[in-house]
Amino acid sequence: MIQPGSRSLRKIAVVGRGTAGSLAAASVTRLHPDSDHELHHIYDSRIPVIGVGEGSWPSLVQELHKLTDLPHETVQQRLKGTRKYGVAFEGGWGRRNRDFTHYFTPQQVSYAYHLSADLMGELLHESTRAQHVDANVLNISRADGGAQVEFEDRPPEYYDLVFDARGFPRELNADEHIDVSFIPTNTAVIRRCPTVIEVPHDGPVVQHTYTRAVARPHGWVFVIPLTAHTSYGYIFNRDVTDLAEVESDFGAFLEADGVSEFEQRAVLRFPNFVHRRIFDGAIARVGNAAAFMEPLEATAIVSAQLQIGMVLQIRLNRPLEHLERDRPGVSRFVIKNILCYGLFVGWHYACGSKYDSEFWRHARDHAWPRHRTAADPEVVDCDALGKFDDMMNLVNQSVIDKADWDRMCAVPLTSYAQLSQGLGC
Repeated sequence: MIQPGSRSLRKIAVVGRGTAGSLAAASVTRLHPDSDHELHHIYDSRIPVIGVGEGSWPSLVQELHKLTDLPHETVQQRLKGTRKYGVAFEGGWGRRNRDFTHYFTPQQVSYAYHLSADLMGELLHESTRAQHVDANVLNISRADGGAQVEFEDRPPEYYDLVFDARGFPRELNADEHIDVSFIPTNTAVIRRCPTVIEVPHDGPVVQHTYTRAVARPHGWVFVIPLTAHTSYGYIFNRDVTDLAEVESDFGAFLEADGVSEFEQRAVLRFPNFVHRRIFDGAIARVGNAAAFMEPLEATAIVSAQLQIGMVLQIRLNRPLEHLERDRPGVSRFVIKNILCYGLFVGWHYACGSKYDSEFWRHARDHAWPRHRTAADPEVVDCDALGKFDDMMNLVNQSVIDKADWDRMCAVPLTSYAQLSQGLGC
């Protein structure tokens, strides 16, 4: 297939070696039709990659198969992974005070991966043809139709396209970032615990596993089962609850869960946000540099897939003369989709939980009611809120017409229906 935009992409850079940067570099290698293009994968080896356990959506299963050209079973084993068939909500989410599961569709057929993030980076690096540049990047800016990367202790370099995967912004700026203030969490305590999975000798784990999302007084705990260990994380709001209180409740939860030992991995602060300019034609922000929503529905990797895929499709398949007209539409489409993820995640808190605690009162009564103001189309320059309202109207109908069964607002109608029933919203 002729790709007219490929002639304008002779020199490409990916900055950052986390999950999004590794996906971007492998995607350029696979999708660029000309083997003589130059790809630089730039990262500072002094910055460690935190190997947390991560969940994903089913699209990643096919994506990793295509990027690595390895069988699904081999990919899963290399990731120390298990097959995630959905999210099991426990501990009293919503009004009904009962456990429920958000299944991928088709239920009990479609699955994603639970995976180790550092191992996924290693796997993708093997499938990437790139010159590795170990350097500290000081700045990335537009220059002469492309982008210039400025380094510490080495001359700047010009690129036709740069994927900026350097992670979270140091602080949110209203001119550059949409603050997703209706999601009530901003900190995670990560612990690594012994595995609960029995690993066969002759192949991957095929049993159905689920990400556990357990409501707790100060937030919620995720439990991600890998074959090498189990990843636990307590998600909370540091402005509402003191870390010492969270650590104490985390310890009580692990003891009740039968976990007698653990390795403390990190205390991670995160913003819930979307960058207002994800793609400017020469610089594509991807991963946590572009957006982040707390990990309740594992939207980080699937969002990065969307960002990378959209940018490469436009740059490779459209002539360069259309770029200035195309780029605002690409950014707007991606921003709208990510905000739809954010509204879906924030809605999980709309009905509170069984806990009448400061965190859950804040989440239900103060954070979630901000969603209409924060996602106002005049503020965010897209109508994610309208799409979300349409889904709410559908799930509240007594009968949903068959013509609407395939509707989506970032996630399919079936996801909204399952959450509506489970939460009692």
